[in-house]
Amino acid sequence: MKYAMVDEIPRLMNEKRNKSIMIKLRNNRMIRGRLKEFDVHMNMTIDDTEDVTDEAPSLIGYVLLRGDNIIAISFPE
Repeated sequence: MKYAMVDEIPRLMNEKRNKSIMIKLRNNRMIRGRLKEFDVHMNMTIDDTEDVTDEAPSLIGYVLLRGDNIIAISFPE
């Protein structure tokens, strides 16, 4: 059975709740944290967030991220 991408994305995101997520933002920043919640617009809440753009990561904490600021998402192991 083939899945449409519209079905695949929420399934994948649900599997990754409370796990590490890395996000590239439109302003060319990279953040890393623990995915808490998300919605159909890819708005999400992330906990224990760090800005990892520079060599020395800086702690941000709890973040509410608007989905239209996201360029790419990865799930490091």
